Amino acid sequence: MKHAGIFSGSFNPVHIGHLALANWLCEYGGLSEIWFLVTPQSPLKTEQPMADFRLRYEMVQAAVAGYPRFRASDFELHLPLPSYTIHTLRALKRAFPDYLFHLIVGADNWEIMDRWMDADALVDEFPVLIYPRHGYNRPVPPHLTTVRRVDAPLMEISSSFIRDAIREGRDVRFFLPEAVRGMIRRIGNETER
Repeated sequence: MKHAGIFSGSFNPVHIGHLALANWLCEYGGLSEIWFLVTPQSPLKTEQPMADFRLRYEMVQAAVAGYPRFRASDFELHLPLPSYTIHTLRALKRAFPDYLFHLIVGADNWEIMDRWMDADALVDEFPVLIYPRHGYNRPVPPHLTTVRRVDAPLMEISSSFIRDAIREGRDVRFFLPEAVRGMIRRIGNETER
């Protein structure tokens, strides 16, 4: 059975922090691959303005191209909205029975997981890997044997930081994969015409 990490998010845009963390999880976290699951809209982030789904998905595809352990996925686009993680994971399990899916969440999301739809069922049915985020240290209760913290490097880069920097005209070339940077430049040039 293949162990695949589900790295779910808006990826608005995908950046090197996402990729470095996913790389670490493949090499040191016991996962055979990472699926970057682009979400149409998070039920907990309805106020966040987002780029078009297809554009975000194409950026993820461009960012992960050439690394066989990464996969861009638009799976949630084909599910009913809103996209609840438990529903997505169950649908993935039905569609890909040869995989054991591990949900990858930041420590910030772990602290609010009790607000997620069917959170208790989620941690009962699927392994959860928690990566570090500065200032978030909620412990994992010992009875939750499917949940574990991973000692991944702390990545304090966010998509909102990238968006703000681009809007301010800052040069953040080293925060974005080259292919994604080119797509963002092209989009900017097209909107200026």
